[in-house]
Amino acid sequence: MSTRILSETELRKVVGINDAALAAVENAFSCLQRGEVNMPPIMHISADDRNGDIDVKSAYVKGMPYIAIKIASGFYDNPSRGLPSGNAMMVLLDAETGFCEAVLFDNSYLTDLRTGLAGAVAAKYLAPTRVDAVGVIGTGVQARYQVACLGLLRKFRKVVVWGRSEDKARAYAAEMANNHGLDVSLAGSPDEVVQQSQVVITATASNRPLVSAAALHEGLHITAVGADFPGKQELAADVLTHADLLVCDRLAQCRVNGEIQHVSDGDELPAGLDVVELGELTTGVRSGRRSEQQITVCDLTGTGVQDTAIANLAYRAALS
Repeated sequence: MSTRILSETELRKVVGINDAALAAVENAFSCLQRGEVNMPPIMHISADDRNGDIDVKSAYVKGMPYIAIKIASGFYDNPSRGLPSGNAMMVLLDAETGFCEAVLFDNSYLTDLRTGLAGAVAAKYLAPTRVDAVGVIGTGVQARYQVACLGLLRKFRKVVVWGRSEDKARAYAAEMANNHGLDVSLAGSPDEVVQQSQVVITATASNRPLVSAAALHEGLHITAVGADFPGKQELAADVLTHADLLVCDRLAQCRVNGEIQHVSDGDELPAGLDVVELGELTTGVRSGRRSEQQITVCDLTGTGVQDTAIANLAYRAALS
């Protein structure tokens, strides 16, 4: 049995930021909620002496023809070698036989895409109807994908950005203006971003809180995607407890890796703190935003079911 190998260039030609990809990721969360998914915990491999780590994510989804096993690495001395610090690829197994059907050498493209689309799914149910300004904390890959994917659900022209490096923030502003026609301004602090925006995206590798509860205001939605490992944190703990609605992709995973780890004592959450999983919104089990005045927060850590969903979409498109 032959195994097909697809490159990033080939994959970019068949899947991108569009309604079909958004629907695939939204359906992944619905499948998870309906119990149609077998998704093991993240496998994490540390390579401390080389300043690196590897994560393995996967999920079997009933009815999907392929199972994706995603291998993602972060080796943080790579920039000094002229290489990106992060990389990822996916192995596709035939769901009927378990044989390797394909290897997707996407160089993190599919991961970046499905992460941005998950943010858009969250915004579909949680962002206010009117968005005048989108705030972005961070200047990396997800600062770009989250904004581009949000454009599928909400119309906006203004972006406010903050980054630790002013030079990178200026480069980000110029790129988003040129590529998307957005009016991008630089903020002096993360809280200033929050105060000026109706939707805020936090996409950094921070291990300390950047956003304080003092900056929250009526009608705000925050999608936090940076905290995906123990110790990482972008939001002060009281941001979560002040939210009118707190949502996450997978609670068991967010208790360990996400923003929720900072308000969780093992399996115990603070009394009165109700956390809704995104799949509960996509299936209609729970309601999303109920008024334009609510403050909503979504904690996204990235799940194996998203990887299997986007890989199935991409591979089937490549075969057609």
